[in-house]
Amino acid sequence: MPPGRSGPTYRGGRPRPRWGRIFLVSGVVLLVLALIGAGGAYTYYQNLNNDVRRTDAFAGITGGRPAKTVDGALNILMLGSDSRDPENADKPGNARTDTLIVAHIPASHDKAYLISMPRDLYVPIPKDPKSGQGGGKAKINAAFAWGGIPLVVRTVEGYTGLRLDHVVLIDFGGFTSVVDALGGVDLNIEQDVKSIHQPFRQFKKGVMHLDGAAALDYARQRKQFPEGDFARMRHQQELMKAIMDKAVSGGTLSNPMKLNSFLKAATKAVTVDQDLSPVDLALQFRNIRSQDLTFSVSPHQGSKIINGEDVVVPDETKAKGLYEAIKNDKAGEWFAANPPPAK
Repeated sequence: MPPGRSGPTYRGGRPRPRWGRIFLVSGVVLLVLALIGAGGAYTYYQNLNNDVRRTDAFAGITGGRPAKTVDGALNILMLGSDSRDPENADKPGNARTDTLIVAHIPASHDKAYLISMPRDLYVPIPKDPKSGQGGGKAKINAAFAWGGIPLVVRTVEGYTGLRLDHVVLIDFGGFTSVVDALGGVDLNIEQDVKSIHQPFRQFKKGVMHLDGAAALDYARQRKQFPEGDFARMRHQQELMKAIMDKAVSGGTLSNPMKLNSFLKAATKAVTVDQDLSPVDLALQFRNIRSQDLTFSVSPHQGSKIINGEDVVVPDETKAKGLYEAIKNDKAGEWFAANPPPAK
């Protein structure tokens, strides 16, 4: 989620898709609190901003970055960390990034396009100056292990040709508290499945009401589904939508205690770049709803064994078309001509 409100000045507004929707909702909250007392609301939200963990996501990245093409449009890199130590979740080797999403918000600021990049996507990874690793093609999630967030930024920018404005790292452990603060969410389970993680929950086909731990558990399952990791990405997207809808319609905004719990949990669950302002982001995108989101997967040709590894091969031609469209703020036109497959 990013800040940035006036044109290319990125201090005041951004997109807030999926997990980022969390901050979108806080914008509405700000308006509610303003009715109680503008001074108190401002102080409260400044404290929320100050409580968010920050990281130098663009450390050591100087020349050679893609130019920003369209003023007002935003590109946010969203990462999901499996770290059990949120204080160090952004450090190389401390976590895995099984979730990698490029969120694009057009200059109109009325929609959001979220492109999941498979963790096994086989792409060029620049050489990291500190670890000395990289410098060739590998699975995209190796970039985080080799060089932390800065190397992931360089990798994604190099592959897509997009300039990333902000980075949001979501800690899955803390994320369960966000769902619990909402009173749980309803998810449509697509098939009977038993979790491979303790306590080995049994998920039944149909709509189930899940607490934070169960919702996250389901969104992590992949081996039991024919589509494997692609099913996992789809379930994560469904969970993002469920969170957004519940935050807006579940009475959270009208209940001060629930609202405070939700915002505190969201603050603890994320690490953001140095310049991102969750409050500004929330205000800018407070009117976006789940129906305004388009989820897709970075174009690919499926899995293939390369150098003994099972990797996901990019569809270079289609991917170039998608990212060129995003770069020129024409994502809507591209998705109209290439709609994501229905499931």
